[in-house]
Amino acid sequence: MRYSMLILAVAVVSTSLYAQDADASIQALQRAYNGQKGKILGGAQAMSDADYAMKPGEGSRTFAEVVGHIADAQASTCGNVAGTPTQLNAERGMKTKAELVAALEKSFTLCDAAYSGTNTTNHDAAIAGGFGGPQPRNAVLWNNVAHSEEMYGTMGVYLRIKNIVPPSTAARQNAGKGGAKGGGKGK
Repeated sequence: MRYSMLILAVAVVSTSLYAQDADASIQALQRAYNGQKGKILGGAQAMSDADYAMKPGEGSRTFAEVVGHIADAQASTCGNVAGTPTQLNAERGMKTKAELVAALEKSFTLCDAAYSGTNTTNHDAAIAGGFGGPQPRNAVLWNNVAHSEEMYGTMGVYLRIKNIVPPSTAARQNAGKGGAKGGGKGK
């Protein structure tokens, strides 16, 4: 009888610790997503409409294609996770800043639903349609964060070519000045 009670106690404590770890992991995922959202939108908004056609070199995407690629990837991934598969065709079908920022905002709306809808009950649920077959929901969403961060780094090159401080850099520079938002001209 004592052994059964010990096993039960260990199971209860283990389950409780797993739920705490899962909750902390979900909170970290949501913080990472929310942090990147402002940077990417800020970068897209900081570039002039005319400079959306700019390429830093042969074989590169235009800035419009970079923004469109982010919107398409997020819409596809987050739409799939949220149960509303979405194709925006922004990378190849949209050229203007207004169109692309709207597509990016739509992709973030889909991601808002996917990330805020992630909880301790569903974070390990298999999501079909990802690269390499079904993946746990949290892995699919972390991959989205990683891809979007990579693409934000690409955006930074384009912004710097046009002497625009990327939003993440501007935020760090302004941290001691009341936390003003980035996207301005400068170093």
